[in-house]
Amino acid sequence: MNPTLAVDIGGTKIAAGLVPGHGGGTAVEHLTTVPTPAAEGGEAVVQAALGAARTVLDAAAEPPARVGISSAGTVEPGTGRVTHATNLILGWAGTPLGERFTEALGMPTAVLNDVHAHGLGEVLGGAATGTRSALVVAIGTGIGGCHVVDGAPVLGARGVAGHVGHVPVAEASGLRCSCGHDGHLEALASGTGVAAEMQRRTGRRLSGREVAALAGASADAVRADAVQRDDPDAPVAREVLALAGRATGRALGGLLNVLDPQVLVVGGGLSQAGGPWRQALLEGVREQAMDVVADVPVRFSDLGVQAALRGAAHWATEHCIP
Repeated sequence: MNPTLAVDIGGTKIAAGLVPGHGGGTAVEHLTTVPTPAAEGGEAVVQAALGAARTVLDAAAEPPARVGISSAGTVEPGTGRVTHATNLILGWAGTPLGERFTEALGMPTAVLNDVHAHGLGEVLGGAATGTRSALVVAIGTGIGGCHVVDGAPVLGARGVAGHVGHVPVAEASGLRCSCGHDGHLEALASGTGVAAEMQRRTGRRLSGREVAALAGASADAVRADAVQRDDPDAPVAREVLALAGRATGRALGGLLNVLDPQVLVVGGGLSQAGGPWRQALLEGVREQAMDVVADVPVRFSDLGVQAALRGAAHWATEHCIP
C-alpha cells in the first residue's frame, strides 16, 4: 500500500509527515512542523498547512495515495468541512479542508478532528494499544478528548463528541472560555488557560510551557532561557499548575464515571509538565471517580504529534473523500 500524507492542524503548530501502511504503530517519516498563523485567519492556516504538506511531498521517495488530515474544530466527517470552531483559530469554522486539499494536491482526502485522530493513534500504537475502550484527552492550546470503542472514535451525531475542555468546572467559574461560554475547563486548565491565570496573578505574559518551566515541572528545557527556577514567581507558577491539574483530574474522574473506559490516556503539550501538575491531576481523578472505576489506569502519552498523524493516516485509508 502506498503511504499516506498526514497533516495535523493545531492552534499553535501544524505538522505533516508520511505514514507508511495503515498508520497505527508505524513511524512517521519526513516530519515537518510550522507555526499555525492562527490570528491571520482560516485561509492563511490552509496555505501554511499546504506548504508543510508540499515540503513532505518533495522529500518523499514514494508518492502517497491519499491525504489524512487531523484538524482543530468540529469536522463533518463526510465532507471534511470544519463546521464549528472556537476563536483559537480566527475564522476557522466553515473551512472546506477536504475539498481544498483534494483540489490543491490532486489526492483523495479525509479529515478528522485532531483529538479524535489523537485517540485513534493511541489505540493503534500508543498508550492505549490493545484496549477495546479508551478515553484519550489532549491538553495543549485547548483541551479535547476522544472515546475510542472497538478501534473507532466515537464522533457523536454532529461530530462534536469529546469536547472535554468544555465541561464546566467550579475552579473556572467566571472565566470566559474560547467557545464564548463561562466556566469551562479549557479557560483555566489548557496551555492558554494556564498562561492567562499566571498573568492574572502576576501580570506576566508567559506561555503555558514557560509557566511549567518556571515551576520546575517542564519535561523539556526549551524555554529555560526565558524563565529561571529561582524566579520569585516560581511558587505562583506551581500553584497555577496544581490548580489546573486538579481541575482537569476532577473533570476526568467524572468522565470515568460516565464512560467506564479500560484506560485513561492523557497527552498534549501540557501533559509533559510533571511535578505539581501530574500529582494534582491524579488526586483530582481519585476525588471524583467512583470506587468501581477508581482503578482505571491513567497513562501519559509519549507519542506527541505522531499520535494524531498516525490516527489521521489510518482514518484516511478507510474514509477518503473520492
